[in-house]
Amino acid sequence: MRKLPCTALCLGTTLLLVALEGCSQVQAQTQGDKSRLANLRQLTHGGENAEAYWAPDGKRLIFQSTRDGHDCDQQYIMNVDGSNQHLVSTGKGVTTCGYFLSDGKHILYASTHEGAASCPAKPDRSKGYLWAVYPDFDIYLAEDNGKIIKKLTDTPGYDAEATINWRTHRIIYTSMASGDLDVWSMNEDGSDKKQLTKAEGYDGGAVFSRDGSQMVWRAYRPDTPEKLDLYRSLLKENLTAPMKMELFVARSDGSGSKQITNFGCASFAPTFTPDGKKILFASNKHNCDSSDFELYLINTDGTGLEQVTSYGGFTSFPEFSPDGTRLAFVSSYKGQSKYEFNVFIADWK
Repeated sequence: MRKLPCTALCLGTTLLLVALEGCSQVQAQTQGDKSRLANLRQLTHGGENAEAYWAPDGKRLIFQSTRDGHDCDQQYIMNVDGSNQHLVSTGKGVTTCGYFLSDGKHILYASTHEGAASCPAKPDRSKGYLWAVYPDFDIYLAEDNGKIIKKLTDTPGYDAEATINWRTHRIIYTSMASGDLDVWSMNEDGSDKKQLTKAEGYDGGAVFSRDGSQMVWRAYRPDTPEKLDLYRSLLKENLTAPMKMELFVARSDGSGSKQITNFGCASFAPTFTPDGKKILFASNKHNCDSSDFELYLINTDGTGLEQVTSYGGFTSFPEFSPDGTRLAFVSSYKGQSKYEFNVFIADWK
């Protein structure tokens, strides 16, 4: 399987792209759902690109990509028309989940570069499709020119999958600080760290609603002693199995948690619509054994499921533009090779 770009578990992570090892070259089944998307534009052309997220002014995107001779994902910024694509991470280790701060002048991302300059070893696939939750991952604050300002996490184990609410200035991320993979929040300077989830199992890929009142994330909750034992044993090896994940919503402090999907498949990369009433996410719910992922829309109470795309292949990592009129996402649509994933934007209707 191909290495995922964050959903190393990010928003999930990027590591999920690894699940696409078995994908054949994509031929689009349709042009997508014309009731929701229009004026599709492709911003990258060739290679492995993922997790493109907006700058506050809607003029730029930060994304991760394997290119320029690097063997694993680094962080890049480009203009919204796809021009001026340039490196903003160190070029060392592997990175995931880049995000702009509210001032548009700073970014954050997770990186393993302090652990080693080389890419970390990939998981042993003899045990099945697994994600590596590399313990060298920490979250860094940098200027948008790439200059690192501060290391925001420094606890033993995995810290990654960070996004920010621009109104409250709170970062939400996944950490092993509790000994389990839980969702945490902190201020933009790394202070006031708070654990938001406590149920045993993987919790990650979280985002806040725009008003800062809600959070949504993906989770795997082992529901038998055998599954729990397997989860624990994999975690001791800094591994987790991602192919059975459901979506949960809660208040922004983690209270009032509610599961809103129950597909028994892999649902991830959720994001709120600008009004906070619906969630757009990626899933293979149409065929749980498939590596084809499409975008779906659902109400925050779990009702009103709607399929948004039908490109065939892999489509994920959606995020609405700051003004709510456009959607950025990643897709294998129109890909010319087996592991080609490109960044697209479209008008949202």
